[in-house]
Amino acid sequence: MPINIPKDLPAGEILSEENIFTMDEERAKTQDIRPLNILILNLMPEKERTETQLLRLLSNSPLQVNVEFLHTATYESKNVSKSHLQQFYKSFKDIKHQRFDGMIVTGAPIEQLPFEEVVYWEELTEIMEWTKDHVTSVMHICWGAQAALYHHYGIGKYELPQKLTGVFKHRLLQNNIKLARGSDDEFVVPHSRYTSVCEEEILAHDDLILLSSSEEAGPCTILSKDQKHVMITGHIEYDAETLGDEYHRDTNRGLEPHVPVDYFPDNDPEKKPLNRWRSHAYLMFYNWLNYYVYQETPFSWK
Repeated sequence: MPINIPKDLPAGEILSEENIFTMDEERAKTQDIRPLNILILNLMPEKERTETQLLRLLSNSPLQVNVEFLHTATYESKNVSKSHLQQFYKSFKDIKHQRFDGMIVTGAPIEQLPFEEVVYWEELTEIMEWTKDHVTSVMHICWGAQAALYHHYGIGKYELPQKLTGVFKHRLLQNNIKLARGSDDEFVVPHSRYTSVCEEEILAHDDLILLSSSEEAGPCTILSKDQKHVMITGHIEYDAETLGDEYHRDTNRGLEPHVPVDYFPDNDPEKKPLNRWRSHAYLMFYNWLNYYVYQETPFSWK
């Protein structure tokens, strides 16, 4: 089945070239089925790139998915045009009266700031509170995962000695959880962040399940026992080139970044990296959509 996206969204052309089945809003209105309505709060600076990455992963399902994009009203991104935001995004006041089957909260390059010092923190906490009654299940990615752990479960973050960047091996710690159904016992996930969360605090929390972890990168996939929240501290949505683009960007800025771990072939930044986490990413999104969104949402919201 297709993923329903706004007409003329730039990601649509890219996905079409990849032979991914998309459908614009006009055609979707003729489909006599109950689609899933997914809201994406996109906090990443390169919004168009993140749109494509997430839509690609949401497309691998027999379910029709309607997508709406949300941006913060209290902070305006400097890396995307105003016309793009006006055409394809809504603010919280525009959608707060609606209910959604699922929601994705992306990462943001602000993890070194205390949560309360983030410009849009108050707005984000209002949105996170709103999800309790208006969204069936929420997937939080990277900083979004840290924000959810802090707001919903009181688990803070701590700063790492240096930026954690690279592709790291992870172990599946629970094999009877639907989110991991079909997963390998070991898989790789990209990470790109300056902070982490304490594994012991997650394990000690009565409302949380630690699904996967890495010796080098720490906790990765955390699930609330009520299935309301899926928190992924890595970037399973990243393209093969994303970590490399971040590395070269920082190098050009004179920041002398560390080469991402186990990412470039032969550890050579001039060689093209391979995507070794694609299958795991598709599986996580498919299982989330099926077991935590589709299977749990009433056919008709009251």
